[in-house]
This record gives sequence, C-alpha cells and structure tokens, in this order.
Amino acid sequence: MLSGFGFRAEAELVNGLDSIVHDSVITYQEVDDAASLVVQRVRDEYGNQPDELRKQLANALKETREELQERELILHEFATAGYSLPESIIDEQFDDYIKSKYGDRVTFTKTLQQEGVTYEKARKDYRDTFIVEQMRYQNVSKAIIISPHKVETYYLDHKDDFKEEDKVKLSMIVLTNAPDADTAQTRKLADEILAKLNDGANFGDMAAIYSQGSQARNRGDWDWVEKSVLRKELADVAFSLKPGEHSGVIETPGAFYIMKVEDRKEAHIKPLSEVRDQVEALLLAKERTRLQQQWIDKLRKKTFVQEFPY
Repeated sequence: MLSGFGFRAEAELVNGLDSIVHDSVITYQEVDDAASLVVQRVRDEYGNQPDELRKQLANALKETREELQERELILHEFATAGYSLPESIIDEQFDDYIKSKYGDRVTFTKTLQQEGVTYEKARKDYRDTFIVEQMRYQNVSKAIIISPHKVETYYLDHKDDFKEEDKVKLSMIVLTNAPDADTAQTRKLADEILAKLNDGANFGDMAAIYSQGSQARNRGDWDWVEKSVLRKELADVAFSLKPGEHSGVIETPGAFYIMKVEDRKEAHIKPLSEVRDQVEALLLAKERTRLQQQWIDKLRKKTFVQEFPY
C-alpha cells in the first residue's frame, strides 16, 4: 500500500519483500530508494493535484520495480548462460571510475564512509552495473542496424514531422510599465526612440541603450522565432514586416514594443540531408526499445519472478 502519497511505512520498507527474481530479493526499501529522485520530481510537479499525484507516484514505483527486476534478470542470465568477465577488467574499470569522479581512493573512501557504504558494496554495485551495460550491448545494441533505406522510408512517411513554420529573425525594443508608472511618459519615450530609428539610428544601439527586455544585453536580438512564440498582437506585426523594416510603437498591457525584422524564412520541410542524423537516432531508439523489451520478455519466461502487492 502507498502511504503518505508515495513511501511505505517504515516497517514495511525495512522488512517487506517487493519481488523475487530467481533467488535474488528486491525489497520495498530498494524500490523506494531507487525511485527517490523521480518521486521528488513528481511531488514538485503534482503536489497540488492529490489524485494525479497518487497516480504518478504509483507509476514511478511500478516502473522502478520493473527496472530493478530487469537488472536482476540480466545478472542472472550472465551468471547462468556461460558469459564470463575477468575480475581484472572490473578492477581496472572501477579504478578509472574512482579517479575520474573522486580524484583519488582516499576521497572515495571518505565519501563512502559518509554515506555508510562499504567499499565491497560499492565495487559490487559497480560490477553489476558494468555487467548489465555490457549484456545490453551484446544482446540489444550490437544487433541494431539502421539502413539508409529505413531512414529514407521513415522520412518520406513522416515529412510533416520535419516541417518548419514561417520564421523571422527578430530584434525588439521593450519598454515596460510598472504598475504605478506614468504610461504617457513611457509612450513618449517609445515615440522618441521610434523617431530616432526613422532618422536612421541603429536599432541594436537603441535596444542596448533603452530596452528593458530580456534580450537588451544582446542588443535586442531574439534570433529566429516562429509565429507561435509571440503573443498575437506582436506576431501579426512581426510577420507583416519585410526584412530590414521596423514597426511602429506597439502598445500592450504592461509594455510598449518596437520590432525590427532582420530576415525571414518561409515555411518549409527540412530536407533529408538536414535531418538524417535525427531520423537515424530516432529509429535507433525505437529499435533499441523493441529489442530490449523482446529480450527481457524472453528472460522473464525462463526465470522465476514473483511480485508481492504494494
């Protein structure tokens, strides 16, 4: 049972069995420890939605349980299917890990003492993780081949996924109104800036001097933006301007704007040459997920797994 929106009662955590994989035990405590970061993120995101919070926490625990079970299934397969890995390799990899993350063994040992973890347990955890990664590579990643034909076929079938909206390269001067400020004074300043721009003043210089927007330090440069990024009254003006043109003063609740369009791009579908790596990475991820699930299902069928209810 979930208690307190996510973590179980202390006695359950210490003594409760969550799952058994062959002869390896996974406890409630191990599941909750492994899920702690996800649980915190879920609490932050759904803290004011009790029903959704309960649902998301249950999902987090369920997914973490499955991940821990998969880990034990893979370790059992390694131990029983004729695989081998010299302990000297583990020692070399573990030493490299200690040096890269902690600098030296003394610092690493002190950290373990502060966390209440023995050196032997730390090495075993590292060894298990290393074995799981190598097994996944041998049984899943190594087998994946994404041919150019698959990439091209996916691209042709999903062209709309690579469509880009109209874009403008935009610069903006923003003058904000504080709640008690004199709007007429702000408007007057905006009109004065516009007059200088009309007389040939450099837009970037004016933005650097006067703009109170987030991009003032970049001389008002917003770079390329799509219409959907801007509020409607700004988007309508920005996308009516030609490259090199600036707008008049645009008044909105709380601020005045002057915009300049430096360049524009019409809506288009990105060519395959631009997105080939993106498509290949997507197909690799999909195929990796499929083969991983297929492999884990196979391991589950030949290994004893028992789950205990929450």
